[in-house]
Amino acid sequence: MTKYFYTVDHFIPFPRSEYGGMWVVVAENDEECFDLITAEDEGMNDDYYGRLRENIQKAPVYALAENTESCIVEQFTT
Repeated sequence: MTKYFYTVDHFIPFPRSEYGGMWVVVAENDEECFDLITAEDEGMNDDYYGRLRENIQKAPVYALAENTESCIVEQFTT
């Protein structure tokens, strides 16, 4: 199965997240990307998950040449 590299804008708005941030994720599809981010978030910001879905759909997505494990590669959030 093809995996994709997502660069997703952080989904929590100011003032709760002062400077925003970014999630870098390897996933098979948008739904898996969402699941990985929300699992890492552990429900702390579930009020904003609707915005997260929008940000995933708008995110730059790149097909990977090699099959790799789905994961959060990096996150920078404030």
